[in-house]
Amino acid sequence: MTEEKIARINELARKGKTVGLTPEEKVEQAALRKEYLAAIRKSLEAQLDNIYILEEDGSETKLIKKEQEPLS
Repeated sequence: MTEEKIARINELARKGKTVGLTPEEKVEQAALRKEYLAAIRKSLEAQLDNIYILEEDGSETKLIKKEQEPLS
């Protein structure tokens, strides 16, 4: 997500609060917001992929996604 796109999101939000948005601008705003949220999710997932849990015995266990958890 570039700074220009973030600036455009903010510009559309300000315009929406003051004078309102055209239907085309609403579509653009929705697309930009969707792209922004996808970038945030990707960044968070990358962060979580690098997290390890320190066990009581001193070993480290990598976090795993809930869907990947082995059945007990």
